[in-house]
Amino acid sequence: MDLFRAPQIVLFTRDINRAVTFYVALGFEEAFRTPTTGTPIHVDLVLDGYRIGLATETSTREDHGLNPIADGQRAAVILWTDDVPSGFARLVSLGARPVTLPSRWLDRLLIAWAEDPDGHLVQVVQTID
Repeated sequence: MDLFRAPQIVLFTRDINRAVTFYVALGFEEAFRTPTTGTPIHVDLVLDGYRIGLATETSTREDHGLNPIADGQRAAVILWTDDVPSGFARLVSLGARPVTLPSRWLDRLLIAWAEDPDGHLVQVVQTID
């Protein structure tokens, strides 16, 4: 019997509506929201079977007694693509801050890095010949 299943990453945010808008524009689809009306405190989004959560810094602090950090490079969302330059341009057009322009890595990958509106790293990556 497996003890764990369905791993998920949760990113803390100060502006959940902005964060949801950013990831939905990248192709994620909303799978869960609470509360269902008004400004949410938690939203789960899914892309190609992978789930990320967005949780407000305030709710995480007040509801769970934790001390979340809602900005900076604490985690990275990795997005595979067939076109890193276009994917990177899309991130930037949606308000991501460029970190590293597309470049070869390990002689077989093309990667680029940006920060989402909360400062979480987003990497776009593709396999190249």
